Amino acid sequence: MDGMNIVVVFPGQGSQSIGMLAEYAESWPQIEETFKQASDVLGYDCWDIVCNGPVEKLNQTEITQPIMLAADIAVMRVMTEQCMLTPMVFAGHSLGEYAALVAAESIDFNDAIRLVNKRGQLMQAAVPEGEGAMAAIIGLIDDVILDICKKVSEDTGEVVDAVNFNSPGQVVIAGSTAGVEAAMVRLKEEGAKRALPLPVSVPSHSSLMKPAADELAIYLKDITINTPKIQVIHNVDARSHDDPDAIRDALVKQLYNPVQWTHTIQIITDGADVVVECGPGKVLGGLTRRINKEVKSFSLDTPASLQKFLDSML
Repeated sequence: MDGMNIVVVFPGQGSQSIGMLAEYAESWPQIEETFKQASDVLGYDCWDIVCNGPVEKLNQTEITQPIMLAADIAVMRVMTEQCMLTPMVFAGHSLGEYAALVAAESIDFNDAIRLVNKRGQLMQAAVPEGEGAMAAIIGLIDDVILDICKKVSEDTGEVVDAVNFNSPGQVVIAGSTAGVEAAMVRLKEEGAKRALPLPVSVPSHSSLMKPAADELAIYLKDITINTPKIQVIHNVDARSHDDPDAIRDALVKQLYNPVQWTHTIQIITDGADVVVECGPGKVLGGLTRRINKEVKSFSLDTPASLQKFLDSML
């Protein structure tokens, strides 16, 4: 394992599911301990929601965000105990960026739980439920999607932006419900293979999130942020920052600007031997393989997948 250049990435909202990490919890106390730590901060039982739902509650933005942060960090704690590795860099997709900052000891876990809980509340308050939407667009180049979003916004007066550049040929759009629906029709006419509405109530990373970002900036002033001990690549500019105020700025801008995930993976896999996804699901593992077919990728969503990763390191 010595000499391996390992990159760790953390998934964000959308990777949550009822019963996630249950197999891990059977063998590793760190899972429930991490969730208890989050529960003590929030005043409700996070692990109970993960185990028993209801799914509507788990999928409420202000609940999903701290629960996903706890899940990401819980898996990282198990992995770190098992292989004692020091990653060369961290990154996280959207909400996962907060897990990356916790992992790099830039933000305290308890502070981060409070922070993402507040972030979820602000995001939901910025756009009333039912008035915002997101959709995944498959099979079109970025420039065409950007151009059509701009034209739809101009033609209709509705907001629709390209918000997640996830991998070549996979981009997520977000905005008002009417704007997203109009853009989906136009994008399919332009040759998109698929335009899939996503089951979310908040148009994350769209310009509609600017009011939430302004409020988050105020809240962030009171959060202690340290220089990361390991580099963290940020979504908004695919760069790392050492200065705490620059990190605050990146987190604020992230809320209403696109997630530059393709560019992020291209940067962090340069010189990397393996990319490890710490958290529930396998979304980022799939995106990594589409962006860079040369690098090994593991999603540690179950103990079996963790073991597969550990075996590969021998």
